[in-house]
Amino acid sequence: MNKYKVKIGIIGGSGLNDPQNQIFNCQSAIMRNTAKNNFGLPSSDLYQGNINGVDVIMLLRHGPHHTIGPTEVNYRANIEALRLAGCTHVLASTACGSLQESIGRGQLVVPDSFLDRTIKRNTTFYDGTLSRYSGVCHMPMEPAFDPSTSQILYDVGKELGYEIKKGGTIVTIEGPRFSSKAESNALRLLGGHLVNMTLCPEVYLAKEAGLLYAVVAMATDYDCWKDNEDNVHVVDVIKVLKENFNKVQNIFLKAVKVIDERNWDNEIDALQELIRSSNVSSKTS
Repeated sequence: MNKYKVKIGIIGGSGLNDPQNQIFNCQSAIMRNTAKNNFGLPSSDLYQGNINGVDVIMLLRHGPHHTIGPTEVNYRANIEALRLAGCTHVLASTACGSLQESIGRGQLVVPDSFLDRTIKRNTTFYDGTLSRYSGVCHMPMEPAFDPSTSQILYDVGKELGYEIKKGGTIVTIEGPRFSSKAESNALRLLGGHLVNMTLCPEVYLAKEAGLLYAVVAMATDYDCWKDNEDNVHVVDVIKVLKENFNKVQNIFLKAVKVIDERNWDNEIDALQELIRSSNVSSKTS
């Protein structure tokens, strides 16, 4: 018998923000005020349901009707709410600009690293707010995403016949504005494959919280570095999202079932031990 029962949190980004979609089988919701925790209010209600008999909770990163900007998202409250609800995994979607010729509009990517260029966000749970997160935790971020969960997302995407890339670096900028051309080219020189506004600090907060986290990113534009392409505009981004969001949705639907068929005891225990061993305060007290 498995030590941990799989429960999957789904963080819906731009384009994947309808919990009432019948495919997700939303049965009830934990109201946002009820889901409030020591880090504040999550972005939305926690929509509870199941996919193929697997318990899932969907959270809307930008709130209903996309009313919360990327800097104002309470990433800590979101991740803590999913942890308190009993999630073992988090699957997230994110819209991105492509920084590489080889990644076109509508291309799906399962990233394996990130560059954090944000400057205004709470970047750790370990700030003395809760006894659970006491001390100073120097969390290793390689691998940045859970490798096993990421592999499942990639494999499922291939099985569904989608154009999907395994591996890649997402640069997260503060936003809400898009990059200047000089910035876009600088991010390319830094080794970025994609640019977005929401991956950080979500990815490393999930790791601090002990959740197995993986992302499907969708390229919606070429930012503004490519001379023979139109510069990024939100209208065009939304158009590409609407045309392709069902691909991310279908990957999540199938991946949830595959994830539930595995025993995750070793991965979860290993992450919990990594968190413990990375807390320098516990070794010097």
